[in-house]
Amino acid sequence: MRVKVVCVGGGPAGLYLAILLKRQNPSHDITVHERDPEGSTHGWGVTYRRALLDRLREHDLASARAIEDASVRWSDEVAHVGDLTIRHHGDEGFGIGRHRLLGLLADRARFLGVRLEFASGITEPPAGADLVVVADGPHSALRTRHAASFGTRITMGRNPYVRLGTSKVFDALTFAFTETEHGWIWACGHGCSSEHSTCVVECSPQTFTGLGLDRATQADGLALLERLFAGVLDGHPLTGRPGAGWLTFRTLTNRTWHHGNLVLLGDAAHTTHYSSGAGTALALEDAMCLARALHEHSDLSDALAAYERRRMAELLPVQSAARHSAQWYENLPRYIHLPPHRMFALLGRRHSPLLPYVPPQLYYGLDKAAGRLEALHRVKRWLGPGAARTPHARSSAQRG
Repeated sequence: MRVKVVCVGGGPAGLYLAILLKRQNPSHDITVHERDPEGSTHGWGVTYRRALLDRLREHDLASARAIEDASVRWSDEVAHVGDLTIRHHGDEGFGIGRHRLLGLLADRARFLGVRLEFASGITEPPAGADLVVVADGPHSALRTRHAASFGTRITMGRNPYVRLGTSKVFDALTFAFTETEHGWIWACGHGCSSEHSTCVVECSPQTFTGLGLDRATQADGLALLERLFAGVLDGHPLTGRPGAGWLTFRTLTNRTWHHGNLVLLGDAAHTTHYSSGAGTALALEDAMCLARALHEHSDLSDALAAYERRRMAELLPVQSAARHSAQWYENLPRYIHLPPHRMFALLGRRHSPLLPYVPPQLYYGLDKAAGRLEALHRVKRWLGPGAARTPHARSSAQRG
């Protein structure tokens, strides 16, 4: 059945949903409206993991290949704590510039026959559409207009943060913690192309005001951050988007994700703290789930209800992990004075719901012991059932 779909928002979620729906039925009439001019996207780079790439391959091999080819990758994680550096081998990670990602998705959508309308903001549901997909981010004007129907709730975070770019190309997922007379300030950097990296800087409100970052011009603020993180920037400058400043993270939730023929997608439906590095992946997975629900259910209300039910359930553990990740940074003094290798280990466990309630040194010891026990279990499974026998049992069996 041919349907008319209007996607409000030309971010990853809206573009990828348009691609999937066109692949399901080329006769669908699909238009994506983006309020900004083409190529003027905000943001620097996004990260994702191999698991997302595998899912993209299952849904649309052409766009998955294009995204992988345009991405940089790393397999190490590095933490700089003052003058000390710790590096360890981790899971494979990928980074791609947001501008590049959106360009690839837009090209694929156009190739499949999707209409893309840039500099086209929509604040009212368009007439004649069977389905209106609200995918224009956390500040969505269309969702805000119907906030009471969606049950929108916004919770403000505590720590100020700023997204920046740099010409320093990090070869690993890089964390840097710098102590100042006003407290600690830290940065997380990752490559997003062969020429640039993204760098997110965060600190407590007390450090923010103590350093004067609340009063500094953008140029003075960048100069100060360059001095504080000179050890990892290696002389490379930091750059900010004109007019963009420090923010506090807004956690957005909605009681329901659909109202009539309106449905929320990506950051318009939910936001996940940036320290989890999962925002773009979750938006793309929303699109996969909604496309699947629309394919499986002929009735629109049934499809939207199935999408909401499935994605809300899938997001529960992810959102919980992101909240604990944010709280780890908000409680940095609890961990920062541990021996560096222990602090870094707990940085990797920051999503744990138990960590805030267990003394850090004790948690580290228990976690390390659990890791050794799991390694022993893996060895036993590899050796087979005979490995579980005691020496006495083995000798008895040999005598028999």
